[in-house]
Amino acid sequence: MANKQLRTVAADEPQMLDTRAPSIPPQVFQHTVSQADMAISITDVRGNILYVNPAFTRVTGFASEEAIGRNQSILSNKTMPPALYQSLWETISRGEAWSGRLINRRKDGSKYLAELNISPIVGADGEVLNHLGMHRDVTEVHRLEYQVRNQKALIESVVDAAPVVIALLDVDDRVVLDNHEYKKLQADLAMAEPAPMLMSAIRASLEVESGKGRRTSGYVFLDREVRIDPPGGNPPRWFSCSGSRVREDDSTADAFLAGRRRDYLLLVAKEITSLRAQQEKVRVAALQAVMADEDRVLALRESLAAATFRIEGPLNMMASVVGMLARRKGGDDPMSVALSEAIAAGQQALEDLRSMIPGETREAISPVNLNELLRDVLDLSTGRLLAAGISVSWKPQAMLSTLQGAPNKLRSLFKALIDNAIEAMNVRGCREREMTVASRLRPDGIEVVIEDSGPGIESSQQLKVFEPFHTTKRGGGHLGTGLSSAQQVAADHGGCIEIGPAAVRGCRVRVFLPLRPRP
Repeated sequence: MANKQLRTVAADEPQMLDTRAPSIPPQVFQHTVSQADMAISITDVRGNILYVNPAFTRVTGFASEEAIGRNQSILSNKTMPPALYQSLWETISRGEAWSGRLINRRKDGSKYLAELNISPIVGADGEVLNHLGMHRDVTEVHRLEYQVRNQKALIESVVDAAPVVIALLDVDDRVVLDNHEYKKLQADLAMAEPAPMLMSAIRASLEVESGKGRRTSGYVFLDREVRIDPPGGNPPRWFSCSGSRVREDDSTADAFLAGRRRDYLLLVAKEITSLRAQQEKVRVAALQAVMADEDRVLALRESLAAATFRIEGPLNMMASVVGMLARRKGGDDPMSVALSEAIAAGQQALEDLRSMIPGETREAISPVNLNELLRDVLDLSTGRLLAAGISVSWKPQAMLSTLQGAPNKLRSLFKALIDNAIEAMNVRGCREREMTVASRLRPDGIEVVIEDSGPGIESSQQLKVFEPFHTTKRGGGHLGTGLSSAQQVAADHGGCIEIGPAAVRGCRVRVFLPLRPRP
């Protein structure tokens, strides 16, 4: 054995800690160097080779007897910059170690990339006596590194050149990678990260389709259409979004044995605005015809309702008079009898008139995008707005969650409010005619605010305006059920309408609709 100082220690004998380092025979160092898998050479201070190990021969092709006595420069390919060699020699001459990569040449003339480390061997007086060189062939490692780098650059070039929005998201919807189209979308929407907003809308639609209360992973979906309403009144944009799962092996030391992976979502969004814009023109034209028919039916309903309202008042008054005559003169009074017959005929006519009022059609409940619906109403009201000289400021939230509702009834609600604002401003003396329509997503619902620069509504009238056939215009004017019907639609959707003064002038109407109305 190398160490013969070992002996048996009795159990009751005091044990002392031996702090002396065990000695290793010189031949152990010699065997270690000769059997090392790394090419090792020892030179004098001028670079003349004094010793090489077998690995040096395997790497360079020079046998020990061919290398010893020759200068280390036999491995140089003479292609590296002279400044590099100058820096190398200056470093090791100062007694400092140098490491780097050099292009070397084997005995047969073939080239290889060497990862080299040169350490000076310093004597007791601090003078450099020899140099210890260790190097290994890293040609294949270098090739693989550049292959990965080139593939990465190629993939990035392809992704950046793709005419679609691409973003890689982690499990918290943070964007890890993106392309040029995504950055352009960021600039167009003037927001930090549009990808989480897109994913929020996609997950909401997936949850609606999969059933109330069910959570969906959102990792795999195909051709999910998303609408974005940019600020500043710019036209809406549509994207067809697809998502797929991407997994990455965890490269940390902790995951060496565990084999952990990270999950990502590759979001690809293709803009389909031009296609959807053409479809929207057709849809809005058809919607305009439908709304025109509904307006005619609504006008007929309001006219007949107003007629019954006006007739009902005199009939009630006549009934009171008949009651008074009956108490004074008895039930056989000829005038009482004639009036009773007239009242009966009037009531019959009133019932006939009521039966002629068109009933409201039932509408299926479906997911509704309020931004799209408000845009429809503004498009349908464009003619009246231009005729009245009203400028509209459209301030939608870029992305709204859908709510369950009756689309046409909600359109009628907002059309009644916008028509009311147009009528309020379309009067003499109203010089600044401005309307603002804004949508905002709240934690429990969606808020729509419509402001106009008209004369406003007095506080005493703010509740009466919701009464049927009530008007704040002097001299009467149009008497209808627009605002009362709008209030009823909001109530049917679990929401409410509030009217108050605007911040500067005019009237401010706030509509709140919950995302999940209570049954």
